[in-house]
Amino acid sequence: MNAISLYAKPSADFAEKLAHSLAVLKEAAVTSTPLTQASSLGVEDMVVTHLMQEAGIEASIFVLDTGMLHAETVALIDRLEARYAVKVDVYRPDDATATAFVQANGSDAMYKSIDLRKQCCHIRKMEPLERALAGKKGWITGLRREQSNARAEVHDIEQQQVQSNGQTVSCAKINPLAAWTLGDVWHYVSANSIPYNPLHDQFFPSIGCAPCTRAVTLGEDFRSGRWWWESENAKECGLHVSGDAAESSSLSSPLARPASIIPIKEVTA
Repeated sequence: MNAISLYAKPSADFAEKLAHSLAVLKEAAVTSTPLTQASSLGVEDMVVTHLMQEAGIEASIFVLDTGMLHAETVALIDRLEARYAVKVDVYRPDDATATAFVQANGSDAMYKSIDLRKQCCHIRKMEPLERALAGKKGWITGLRREQSNARAEVHDIEQQQVQSNGQTVSCAKINPLAAWTLGDVWHYVSANSIPYNPLHDQFFPSIGCAPCTRAVTLGEDFRSGRWWWESENAKECGLHVSGDAAESSSLSSPLARPASIIPIKEVTA
């Protein structure tokens, strides 16, 4: 069995959800350009890329290659570019900084403490994210309310304070899949033959860096395979958190601390 056969079960109102998602993207293209998609290359983000094409909007796509991604994840970049005739922008951590961190703390630093894990996330994700969002007025994500308690209040469009060129600026965060279920996601993948990471077929519903991701077992939630050695309230890297969704770390960069997120509105399809 693969992920499609296991999970492709659309909601009764899936057609309405799809129309709503397209409306969200079209509004974002009008109000928040220049616009970009932050793709983790997970199934939700592959769906978002397809929706962007269907909506006919202009938005770049970027991937944060942390240097610790699974080979299966990295291989999806070429497949995505070939399928949609787009160029994916790849942002990597500063090599000297990443090397110095490993030399000082070991390649298994993420397992030693939450603070060290978040420092690793900062180097490999948050600093490259700052570069990826420079000059952008909006970024598109694959967040869904169903994914975790920390994401249960996700809105269609939110206003987020991010760092850009050393300054705090306002950037709209677009979440077109906020109301979708896992069954909706896989139904859309099946209906449109969307390429996806083969690790999803091996019970990896949420895929991040290889050292920080494992398969889940029957009865576990979607994100239980991410940072499984930590408590539930700590299991975010910093890209998608509100003020009370994760604890602050000792890092000095504002991007390493919980971001300020203000809901703007729900879009009417």
